Amino acid sequence: MKNIKAIGLILLALLTGLAAAIYAAGWISRQGGIASNKVVVAAVDIELGSRVNPQMLTTVDWPSGSVPNGSFSEIKALDERVVKVGVLRGEALIEGKLAPVGTQGGLSAVIASGKRAMTVRVNDVVGVAGFALPGNYVDVMVNAQQDRGRGEEALQISKTVLEKVLVLAVAQEANRDDTKPKVVSAVTLELSLEDSEKLDLARSVGTLSLVLRNQMDKTTVATDGITKGQLFGAKEIVQVSTTAAPAPARPRTHRAGPAAQPASQCVEVIQHSGSSLTCF
Repeated sequence: MKNIKAIGLILLALLTGLAAAIYAAGWISRQGGIASNKVVVAAVDIELGSRVNPQMLTTVDWPSGSVPNGSFSEIKALDERVVKVGVLRGEALIEGKLAPVGTQGGLSAVIASGKRAMTVRVNDVVGVAGFALPGNYVDVMVNAQQDRGRGEEALQISKTVLEKVLVLAVAQEANRDDTKPKVVSAVTLELSLEDSEKLDLARSVGTLSLVLRNQMDKTTVATDGITKGQLFGAKEIVQVSTTAAPAPARPRTHRAGPAAQPASQCVEVIQHSGSSLTCF
């Protein structure tokens, strides 16, 4: 009996192994029948603004039906190109992640067309405690003295002058993959030319502050700013004139006088030793 059971177990194991081998062979043959293309991917992590060289790249087999648009099949086609976004190891390099041909490496390669990069000094408070990192968006607020008319006291006002400004770099670092806060002394912002002029004027007339905002929040809010009096709830004093208003002019009335007598003609008559006056 024991021999029969042992023989049965051996036969069962052989049948199971044979079935597994047949299934594996079929799976391998099916995989070999899938068409694939060579796609260039990053062999190491590549930081934005870096110039690509062959040592940073490799090629892998990629299913033909899912090849990314704008990908490359040869490493030499990417020689001396500059990436404008960070690329992780194993990630395919596509045209949309690269700066135009001939672009030099560095921060200038990641500035969007029509934009400018401008650096402002910050401290641990102005820089949002180091959380204003590359790739984040901030609003720029200025605190300054508001010009008034002659003889009027200048008002201190705080107002948001720029909204949804992209942080390109903090200090000399432009890596957008790091989420650890960094307290730095300077922040580089991406601005339009008009906004660059606003920021330059704002930093010369007052103190700047950066306000960190949600990356997905694209709404803009127009505000009039706030003064010290408004902050503490002071009521506006209305100037009341104490000069008496002139009395309304009374209509002139004409009093009736005696009727004018018509002018009369008189003649003096001298006769002998006397004279007389006759009027008519």
